[in-house]
Amino acid sequence: MLLIVSLLILFVVFTALISRRLNVPLIIIALAIGIIFGSDVTGIIYFDNAVLTQKLANIALVFILFAGGFGTKGSIFNSVVKPTMLLATIGVLLTSAVTAVIFHYVAGWSFLKSFLISAIISSTDAAAVFSILRTRSINRNVTSITEVESAANDPMAIVSTTFILQLFIGSGISTYSSLFLFIWQLLGGVGIGIAVGFTGAFLFNKIKELDVGYFYLFLLGIILLSFGLADICKASGMLSAFFAGLVLGNRQIPYRNGISSFSGILSFIANVGIFIMLGLLVFPKNFSDIWIWGILLFLIVTFISRPIAVFICTILTKLSLKEKIFLSWSGIRGAVPIVLATYPLAAGIDGNHQIFNIVFFAVTLSVIFQGTTIGKLADILKLSSKNAVKSKQTMELVTVHDTDYELIEISVDPDTYTGHCMVSDLLLPVGTTITMINRHNTIIAPSGKTLILPGDILSVLVERKKIQEVTLSILDKFLKIS
Repeated sequence: MLLIVSLLILFVVFTALISRRLNVPLIIIALAIGIIFGSDVTGIIYFDNAVLTQKLANIALVFILFAGGFGTKGSIFNSVVKPTMLLATIGVLLTSAVTAVIFHYVAGWSFLKSFLISAIISSTDAAAVFSILRTRSINRNVTSITEVESAANDPMAIVSTTFILQLFIGSGISTYSSLFLFIWQLLGGVGIGIAVGFTGAFLFNKIKELDVGYFYLFLLGIILLSFGLADICKASGMLSAFFAGLVLGNRQIPYRNGISSFSGILSFIANVGIFIMLGLLVFPKNFSDIWIWGILLFLIVTFISRPIAVFICTILTKLSLKEKIFLSWSGIRGAVPIVLATYPLAAGIDGNHQIFNIVFFAVTLSVIFQGTTIGKLADILKLSSKNAVKSKQTMELVTVHDTDYELIEISVDPDTYTGHCMVSDLLLPVGTTITMINRHNTIIAPSGKTLILPGDILSVLVERKKIQEVTLSILDKFLKIS
């Protein structure tokens, strides 16, 4: 088994070398590898445990959502709360209702079964959204709405699916109980997540004398606590994990950059793992019986239900038509709908895997077509920006003590600036130091006579309150290209 796991990992890495040039999302690679190694293609791994998949996928989503929250700036989140919450609640119900009605009349399914499959695929997916949008330089306002919505709309989709499933199997549940459950999942998840985030930030500063390894171990505990505490209280553990990350990511904590990198690595591994596992669970030989319904479901959700939900929920916002179009197309389906599709399997009412395979097929189409074209659409709508120059060598200010200093990177964009200047020509505030210059991934230890050129990336130690002043002071030494 260890040999097979190692082959899966190596296969992902080397396939990524090829797919990177073709702009294929990571999750498509992972799904494809899961299918290839699964029962119907090579038969190397036989896997059909829907209950285990559901449990492991939920755990993986916790790390993905936490990392997403950790990387979201509080100022950006506050600016998109209104449209986000509308899309995460009313938007999900609208998507589900419109999809169910159309699917019922076109496919000829019963209303209840149509509503079940529509509820399952009604939410956008954090794993897909974060893994795709965060690799592109797109208008941060609309991507933030999509990202936060993908984390916040899971409770509505879960409650809707569970409620319809209970009606389907004949379990009695009152409308008031269902409504209370949804409200508690939403508010309880947010509240518990915020509480865990503030508690975690406080405790991080209390353990600052420990070795750095304990910080990463402590982070794992905080992530699992955010989910586990909410789960035991019957609130949304996924929403709790996101808000715990959001709070912690916007607080001053020791080793913040290292913790951010570690959180991102956990999210990356979880993304790969969850989609490989979901790929293993599917049986492609059954697609011949359901592909037409999968295409139909994808077309309804993508081109009718999602746009209607977006335009209704954002009607009172200042979002432009272009931004609304982008929001409609960026409602990518992914792991959560597939995980929800295991609920009927686990309940024993989808013995032939029909619902699961239809949802899987529709989600795969969503990831392939929306995931690979979202960057191009942003270019067409003029919502994308040029990727910032990134260095392959970075420095980090590692300290457990309270400090007003930060180690930042300042890039002299060669497409924007021309000319040159010496380090000694810069009039920098007292205490500001250029510690390193990265020139085409070659490290230069600067002295007063060192020339700074367009394309250089400077690592600068500076007081937090003087970051903007220092940045402007350096860039003002260069001429802007008109």
